[in-house]
Amino acid sequence: MRQIVLIPVYNEEEHLQGLLGRLREIYKGDVLFVDDGSIDCSPQLLRELESSNTRIIRQPENRGYGATLLRGFSEVIRAGYDYVITMDSDGQHRPDWIPEFFEEAIGWDVVSGSRYLHEIEGNESAPIDRREINTKITALINEITGFSLTDAFCGFKAYRVAELAKLQLSEMGYAMPLQLWLQAKHFGLRVTERPVSRIYDDPDRRFGNGLDNPDVRMQFYLDTISRERKIWSI
Repeated sequence: MRQIVLIPVYNEEEHLQGLLGRLREIYKGDVLFVDDGSIDCSPQLLRELESSNTRIIRQPENRGYGATLLRGFSEVIRAGYDYVITMDSDGQHRPDWIPEFFEEAIGWDVVSGSRYLHEIEGNESAPIDRREINTKITALINEITGFSLTDAFCGFKAYRVAELAKLQLSEMGYAMPLQLWLQAKHFGLRVTERPVSRIYDDPDRRFGNGLDNPDVRMQFYLDTISRERKIWSI
């Protein structure tokens, strides 16, 4: 089976070397970094990290979290991989989980990390507005799809690439996971969750584009869900 880890990057100079160092202690396979127009030292660091099994794609300008993943998905599908894991580069996701997620993915189409499925020693408290929005949106996604999710937004996921290729994802921003869940329902993907740690090294991290306002962010998510329901008649 051909496996790859896909990591979106935007201004993560503080984390990249440590992330790849720990990742390589756990996992020796292919890694794809997609840099979303970083303006710090991330591009230079990524060039230094590039090797035969560590590839870099650089987008010339910042297009958004979803756009970065979609660019990576396109490459993974084109290259014919069987499974892909997505993880963030900001220190919130531990490379230690990679082997377990790849192993579990054999029986599922999407294995999604959950920061709320089970409490793990050392878990940190989520910012109140993020937790409240996650709870409400996750409940709505479950109501629509019949899934039993506990965390609709965690970026640590394993995908069966053949099933991922069926989806018609287009959301460029932070609402892309919601588009994913509704299309997963439409296309009959088998989904499950695995617990991951709840880490907030920077609780003041900004969303940008007006989404730092919780009310604006919530409405953006609701609008995305409404649009996808109409498209797929869910």
